[in-house]
Amino acid sequence: MREMNPGFPEYACPYARRLAEKSRRFALQVREPKRRNAAAEADGDAFSPDPFGELSGAAKVKGLKQRFPDRVLVMTTDRCFMTCRHCTRQWLFGKTETASSPEDLARCVRYVKAHPAVRDVLLSGGDPLTLSDGEVMRFVDAFASLPQVDVVRVCTRAVCTNPRRVTARLAKALGASKKVWVNTQFNCADEVTDEARAAAARLVDAGIPVSCQTVLLKGVNDSAAEMLRLLRALTAARIRPYYVFMCDPVAGIGRFRVPLDKAREIERRCAERIGGLSLPRFVMDVPGARRKMPI
Repeated sequence: MREMNPGFPEYACPYARRLAEKSRRFALQVREPKRRNAAAEADGDAFSPDPFGELSGAAKVKGLKQRFPDRVLVMTTDRCFMTCRHCTRQWLFGKTETASSPEDLARCVRYVKAHPAVRDVLLSGGDPLTLSDGEVMRFVDAFASLPQVDVVRVCTRAVCTNPRRVTARLAKALGASKKVWVNTQFNCADEVTDEARAAAARLVDAGIPVSCQTVLLKGVNDSAAEMLRLLRALTAARIRPYYVFMCDPVAGIGRFRVPLDKAREIERRCAERIGGLSLPRFVMDVPGARRKMPI
């Protein structure tokens, strides 16, 4: 049996806890503190704890990972507003390095400069918005100032799990460079609350495109009806449905996996009922693949 990494944060902020009390579908995603190890879920799971080699081949300099030629991922922190039971990195917290110091960030910037094909920088973790505004902008400005970089993606679930963190002041600062995009995650329509819509509006009104990367999860959104509810709610909130991911091939999340034929049926039924503006790409992330693979 594998033991959950002791560095995996057992946490849900007050907003997330309140939302979990209101929505069973959201509550299914929240790791409960009593589940301090995932041995019961991971026992017999043939998948890897690190399928994408984030502790090995993808790690280039401290806090920076690269799997594709035109983009890099910078680990800004290992903290989140909520610990998700389907988290891709649940086995890596406490092991993977973050760019936690100015010197670390400087090394990441030098790496990007030395690889001119890189035009897209993803700020991830953990959740970058658990950092202060000043720390967030230190990362954003370091990469947005590089002429070769077209896009700085802030990958945060705060729009869903802690929307008040997305203040008008932060949105204005993020929008200043005209290079920032926000990638967030909503997995069911219950999560698109008034507070979440207001957070998304602050970003969009500041000139920041907001996209959603949903994860297809058994018991949460694994029907065409629930998926359509989510996609329509996102569109109404001016959040672009971007991807629907099959669960990553990570150990310990078997209870969330949806069969491929069912995923294809959900995609087909959604495509028959909504326009392309609201229809995300249904994909899977395959270790070693050169792109996100269509289902």
